[in-house]
Amino acid sequence: MPLHHQPQHDSGPLFVPCPPRRLGDQVELRVWVPTTWPLRTVALRTLVDGEISTATLEPGPELPGGTWWTTSVQVANPVQPYRFCLIGEDAAGSGEHDVPGYAWLTAAGIVPWDVGDATDFRLVTHEPAPDWVNDAIVYQVFPDRFARSSGAPTDHQGRFAPSGLPSWARPMVWEEMPSVDGFVNGEQLYGGDLDGVVEHLDHIASLGADVLYLTPVFPAGSAHRYDASTFDRVDPLLGGDEALVRLSEALHERGMRLMLDLTTNHTGAGHEWFCTAQADPTSVEAGFYSFTEHPHRYRCWIGVPSLPSLEHSSPDLRKRLLEGPGSIVGRYLAAPFLADGWRIDVANMTGRNGAEDLTHEVARTIRATMREVGGSTGIDTWLLAEHGHDASGDLAGDGWHGTMNYTGFTRPLWAWLSPAGSELNWLGLPMTTPRIPGHAAARTLRDYNAHLPWPSRLHSQNQLSSHDTPRTRTVVGSREAHLVALAALASLPGVPTVFAGDELGLQGRTGEHSRTPMPWEAIGRLDRGEDLEATTAIEQEIDAAVLPVLRELLGLRRTHAALRRGGMQWLHMGTDALVFSRTHPDGDVLVHLARAAHDPVELDVASLPPVGEPAPLAAVGPARAATIMTGTGPGAGTTMVLTADGPGATLTLLPRS
Repeated sequence: MPLHHQPQHDSGPLFVPCPPRRLGDQVELRVWVPTTWPLRTVALRTLVDGEISTATLEPGPELPGGTWWTTSVQVANPVQPYRFCLIGEDAAGSGEHDVPGYAWLTAAGIVPWDVGDATDFRLVTHEPAPDWVNDAIVYQVFPDRFARSSGAPTDHQGRFAPSGLPSWARPMVWEEMPSVDGFVNGEQLYGGDLDGVVEHLDHIASLGADVLYLTPVFPAGSAHRYDASTFDRVDPLLGGDEALVRLSEALHERGMRLMLDLTTNHTGAGHEWFCTAQADPTSVEAGFYSFTEHPHRYRCWIGVPSLPSLEHSSPDLRKRLLEGPGSIVGRYLAAPFLADGWRIDVANMTGRNGAEDLTHEVARTIRATMREVGGSTGIDTWLLAEHGHDASGDLAGDGWHGTMNYTGFTRPLWAWLSPAGSELNWLGLPMTTPRIPGHAAARTLRDYNAHLPWPSRLHSQNQLSSHDTPRTRTVVGSREAHLVALAALASLPGVPTVFAGDELGLQGRTGEHSRTPMPWEAIGRLDRGEDLEATTAIEQEIDAAVLPVLRELLGLRRTHAALRRGGMQWLHMGTDALVFSRTHPDGDVLVHLARAAHDPVELDVASLPPVGEPAPLAAVGPARAATIMTGTGPGAGTTMVLTADGPGATLTLLPRS
């Protein structure tokens, strides 16, 4: 049976009007059952203290397209799973394509057989992420490659020329392309600084972004700064502590926020803690690391000697790095820096070493520090984990608010939109990027994310690319596919995150190669409506069509609550077309993504929770959404017909009737 004719429930506000805030809360749960799916009973199954508890839902008045069934449940556990049993007249079941007499409705959809609990819906009472995260749009900046401030020192050839140039650095002209070689790229110093970011906040704000995420700002032995030599100060090459304060103040004056990046898994081999540890095996700092043969054999990140791993079993390390206002975590959340959140690098490995697993303890400790600092300053902060694969086991508790959702967003969209025969590596696997049909991508988008508590999904980053991956344009291979990807970014649940330069269609074959200097002169010409007149290799990559489309799509997200805070229902999973609805009491938004021309997709609007007449919001490329009225009088209905002659997308408002 078509997805839009099936019973619906999601964790958004249309189906869970008042989610729980504390244990003991009574929560209303609603299920929409179309008339096309005849039912005798809808039963709730929840787990209380590990034991099954059930309730029968009550049907409301019959509406033209279906019926709301409702019940309420008292929340007894911090994370309480639940699902619905759909019982039809034929309790023995029926054919594969007919309405089954017995089925479960979980976050992974309807299944006419018994399944495990991993994809149950969940009611969560753990302290949520700050409310502002629900509306956030993030812009990611790699500081060295974003912008030199107006007073940045250069030589007569235009190379960055600070006093006290680090011994590792290869000073670069801003217009030069970065190297594909990761080692060389890490030594290429372009001279972007934090005051340069301040000077270009207008551009960031023009995209609709209101959160600036900076990759590390601490002194280090590379341009990427993930090998910190101290956490106690901001790199003077970036302008030092004073520049970070100026940036924070400039952002907050605009109503924007600042997220910083911290490597809790490792330091650089030049870090002051590690230097002390190597020099003195009896020092406190020696306990921050694990030496197998002092001083030159030690545990390090995936065998890279320049990145010695931190040992979170050390109470002194936890106090220095994580615990309380005086820790590194607490210091940058407090005045004068007033950061609004931390992105934790390599969070999936932090605290994990053989039989030892302290990852959740690390996450809870950072959350506790955030609460303690916030109690005195009023800061409400976001804690985000880097995780490149299945993060569900780390997101069910009171630790990370969310993750960089590579598995539940980036990977399925890459594999759906990539051209056949892609030569790009498939995010670390020994193969090139595959091209998969839309129904396979949708199953990842639905089924994997069903393993995450809904708040964790909403508060995770959705990124089409980052400083660690090839760039979006290089992955998908064309303007048309790039614009479809942007429509997905603006409309799927999660926090949209734009890596600086993606809004221009810049290219990058690896994570290092993607760390491109921003072509500000060309951007200025575009914003003034002038001809591009590209004169450098970077400027020649710019696609002027991407920027206005991204601004339009992120503007729609800002305008419509359904795209920011709504639930989600899958309505069609085809080879070349994906259709879903973001559900919300203020009105749903129907999203149609097409990677190629496809047969018309027809949706009976009456089978959805009651809505008014559809209204178009946006059309990208040769995709169209048409409304057809069927019949007259009380039996009249509305059919949406979604078509595409090539890659494109449509967004349509379904106002609440």
